[in-house]
Amino acid sequence: MPISKEHLEFVVPDMSEGWETPVGYPEGIKQKILAGSLDDSQKTGSRTRLLRFDPGVFTTEPFVHEHWEEVYVLSGDLWVGNDKEGKGGRRCDPNTYACRPPGAYHGPFKSEAGCMLLEIHYYD
Repeated sequence: MPISKEHLEFVVPDMSEGWETPVGYPEGIKQKILAGSLDDSQKTGSRTRLLRFDPGVFTTEPFVHEHWEEVYVLSGDLWVGNDKEGKGGRRCDPNTYACRPPGAYHGPFKSEAGCMLLEIHYYD
């Protein structure tokens, strides 16, 4: 099944608008879709997004999903594996990369100073 994304040729995204909190995420974590979309019910599609954490924001439970996920830390600090109070975890600095297959548990996550991630999600 082909992956469908629009053709974009070196555009500059408007970083002042188009941010929204993804379903199931706490306020203070926002996404901006750059291209594509996922249909989780049909298990199709592909999307590229920016994910931004405000300083001090954290999640409390691991995530798991049925699509592939690639994550690249662009800026700031991302912590992986904190507890339910946002304490602990392993620090990931800019230029850190992760590639997760469907069904892989990951997180919880936090950021002390805030961070920006580039994420690519897709189904086989």
